[in-house]
Amino acid sequence: MSVLVVGAGVGGLSIAALLADSGKEVSVVEKNSAPGGRARFYREAGYVFDMGPSWYLMPDIYEKYFKELGLEIEDCYELVRIDPSYRIFLEDGETMDVSSKVEDNIELFDGLEEGGGEKLRKYLEKAARDYRIAVDELLMRDYDQLVNLLDGRLIREGLKLPLFGNIDDYISGIFSSDEAKRVLEYSIGFIGGSPRNTPSIYYIMNHVDLNLGVWYPMGGMGKLVEKLHELCIERGVSFNFDEEVTRILSERGRATGVETTRGVHRADTIVVNADYPYAEMNLLDGKDVSYDEDYWGSKLYSPSAAVIYIGLTRKLDSLEHHNLYLAGDWSLSFDKLYDVEDPEWPANTSYYINVTSRTDPSVAPENGETVFILIPVSDSFQDTAEARDRLYRRIVEHIERVTGEDIVGHEAVKKVFGPRDFVEDYNAYRGTSLGLVHTLTQSVVFRPSHRSRKLRGLYYTGHYTHPGIGLPLVLMSSQILAKHLLKNP
Repeated sequence: MSVLVVGAGVGGLSIAALLADSGKEVSVVEKNSAPGGRARFYREAGYVFDMGPSWYLMPDIYEKYFKELGLEIEDCYELVRIDPSYRIFLEDGETMDVSSKVEDNIELFDGLEEGGGEKLRKYLEKAARDYRIAVDELLMRDYDQLVNLLDGRLIREGLKLPLFGNIDDYISGIFSSDEAKRVLEYSIGFIGGSPRNTPSIYYIMNHVDLNLGVWYPMGGMGKLVEKLHELCIERGVSFNFDEEVTRILSERGRATGVETTRGVHRADTIVVNADYPYAEMNLLDGKDVSYDEDYWGSKLYSPSAAVIYIGLTRKLDSLEHHNLYLAGDWSLSFDKLYDVEDPEWPANTSYYINVTSRTDPSVAPENGETVFILIPVSDSFQDTAEARDRLYRRIVEHIERVTGEDIVGHEAVKKVFGPRDFVEDYNAYRGTSLGLVHTLTQSVVFRPSHRSRKLRGLYYTGHYTHPGIGLPLVLMSSQILAKHLLKNP
């Protein structure tokens, strides 16, 4: 069986490696000049930036993936645990460090509300049990049909999970202080949602960061991309970079290949890792479309983002590797970003600062820092050069006030990546940074299918499919699809 993969993001690389490892003839076509997609590196003047994903969470999922290829994590890259896991800056000037040690966090929560430590202990014990059920019974399954939900064990185990209601209500039923709720709810940002539109089951994300820990592959998150690319090459995968797919070809109800800016490639099976809405609406003939414009237009998406990359010529002693500024109008910030009728960028927004050089001296020149700032922005953000300049000044000046650090005048590198770049570089629908959020009606069987409904031999992998957003879930998506393809050549 010959397989052609459209897109060399983590989804495309991970399924290419799995299929090639099983003896399939695999080729990859990629519109950009290098592999990685959103997980690419950006390098300038001795500074190395992860362009997108910057949190290494769910280490067990990475381990399971690489074991399928006969490897241990230590064979792939050097992995270190971050401590403290992250620092939180609050609007009133206070800071909180969330530790890699559970006992330290129990002590922290004792200071946030009466009995907070014991509440956290019980909460995390339950989250650990529910995480295992979710991974084993919910996530690592193929939900191509509603009937797949009727598995007896899935129903039996699934009923033990808090599947209904939103995560804000679930956490508010246990913790009373705003500070405790902010610490526990911020992680929903990893899967693109708001605490008020994300199902309560995703509270297991707190087991992910507080129990399993926050990790970092030395050299940057792009080391995952480099390893996957290397594994593909070793297994005979061929790559065609700077070659954009312009059409998916079909004949008598079957996908037969792709047309690109350089020619035509034929294969028995086509796996699309490109943006799912873009592929459906722009690469297929009308009769071959499974999900039309009305379908995509009716869905709820994560906001877009403005990402600022700064190479500093000085150190930032008051920041850790991961840092979060959590605005006082916490709920209002989310509500404004997700208001479908009138989205708005909040006047006082929360944002994230990543300083990988605090852990890894290889990513910055001596006495310098590599800084990545992520600001969620709504559809109302007008992504012009002038707007980017205003945003840069506003956010950097705010960081200086909050942290007491000097940034302006010490920048060796300044770059802003915005919504129009998500569209241009990744064909991201509406400029969304993460894609479909995990609402109840956009999770599990309700996410777009791995398999085309119209064309035999056409499949999809990546963050739009089940199980969803985040590098670990993208690896799982490829494992699910690879298992199906190897059983059904």
